[in-house]
Amino acid sequence: MTADPPLFRAPPAAEIAAALERRVRRRVDAAPTPQLADLVADTLFHERKRLERDDATPHYADAIEAAAQAVRSLSRPALEQAVAALVRCYAYEIHNPFSVRTYRAATRILPGTLTRLLSGARPRELLTGNFDPASRIVISGPLETLRRMAAEHTLILAPTHVSNLDSPLIGYAAFAAGLPPFAYGAGLNLFSNPAMAFFMQRLGAYTVDRRKRNRLYKDTLKDYSVEVIGRRHHSLFFPGGTRSRSGRLETRLKKGLLGTGLAAWQESLAAGRRDGEVFVVPCTLSIGLVLEAETLIADALAEEGKQRYIITDDEFSDARTVASFVRSLMRLDAKVHVVFGAPMDVVGNPVDAGGVSLDPGGRPVDRRGYVTAAGGQVVPDEQRDHLYTERVAQRLSEAYQRDFVPQSTHVVAFAAWEALRAAHPGLDTWRLVRLHPDQAVVPRGVVSARVSEAMSRLATQQTALPSTPEAAVDDALRAFASFHRRRAVDARGGELRLSPELLLYYQNRMVGYRELR
Repeated sequence: MTADPPLFRAPPAAEIAAALERRVRRRVDAAPTPQLADLVADTLFHERKRLERDDATPHYADAIEAAAQAVRSLSRPALEQAVAALVRCYAYEIHNPFSVRTYRAATRILPGTLTRLLSGARPRELLTGNFDPASRIVISGPLETLRRMAAEHTLILAPTHVSNLDSPLIGYAAFAAGLPPFAYGAGLNLFSNPAMAFFMQRLGAYTVDRRKRNRLYKDTLKDYSVEVIGRRHHSLFFPGGTRSRSGRLETRLKKGLLGTGLAAWQESLAAGRRDGEVFVVPCTLSIGLVLEAETLIADALAEEGKQRYIITDDEFSDARTVASFVRSLMRLDAKVHVVFGAPMDVVGNPVDAGGVSLDPGGRPVDRRGYVTAAGGQVVPDEQRDHLYTERVAQRLSEAYQRDFVPQSTHVVAFAAWEALRAAHPGLDTWRLVRLHPDQAVVPRGVVSARVSEAMSRLATQQTALPSTPEAAVDDALRAFASFHRRRAVDARGGELRLSPELLLYYQNRMVGYRELR
């Protein structure tokens, strides 16, 4: 472990709110009155629909009413005041003051705290415990390079997302790797767990209310991210936006927050700052069992999650279920792999250990030339920036596939799914997942042979597999029997009985394996 990383000193909420107001005012001043009225009307439309189901604070209700009056009057001063009032409400809701004292206290007790935190313990119960996460969490990647870069520059950590347990897991992994704390957006529903809320509010989490879908709120979130990065607070985004419903490694990434790193970097260039470099770091989580797998795959199959964009009643919502899941992992002696990938700049170029950008041939390239004119001044260009952010997203997807560490549950589920498809060649995915239990049966020997083939194909990349196919099958069977109500794969004599929905979820993590064939 290196020396303690430098810690971000968070400004008070009033300072952040004022900064966000200044940002939105610059856009408002440049917008014609009809466009400004459309922005406020969009907020009213979405928020009035939402507030039919949800309660509003008195202050926010007043801001909404003032916005309605401004739209009716079409008075520009009233519209500008309405926007400013709404942004203030959003800023105070989003911002949580990072506490250096709490961070230092948490890191002292973190090894014994993690399991209790994941188990939904009360804050006062988080002070004792002797569990060592290092025995179960394997951390790898160019850690020394990342530690040096974090001391001199600003990092954006971009992990895959499989579970609501990812945030404390990544927080521990960053701490264990000697990296500083990261600011990250956490869904409002996660703050319903008292223990999670107590620490998240003080350790870098800012609140994201995904029920708010109006443009002004989304713009405020982006402004907040640009402001935080510009203040040299390392940030974490889940580029997939939400947990992977299907279980697949993310390939369709959301560009909104991801693009705020590029915006913050350009602002630092325009200001002539020497400490404004920003780098993006992929982070791939490889977990053999996923707490919410049954709910997530069911949601994915319901028109790929469109029926319920926000899941508030999955397995994570019950503290006893979370505790049961953690105990199951402890009994299995299961390992979680956290792979920090090679860093890149905010236009998608790889960078060397010194932070120098490299072209496809490995030659140094001046990244400032991507966004500046001949005289060195930054040239705004939204379309260009969108293309650069698209490029970063593509590089992240490639890193996730490269750095993923297959485990026995993934490989055995993949082999069993392939065997099931071969046994029912006329059925598509949707019919396979609805097979009668008596039809969802495959010979164990067939699955073992497919596992053997997969292990041979995966021989050149890192895996967390036992040494033999039979041992991998046994390991997966133990894992699947440990927690879920339904077993993705269950042994009955020489046959394996399958739960196709859950099987699909775990095998989906191996979708990229087909490219190796």
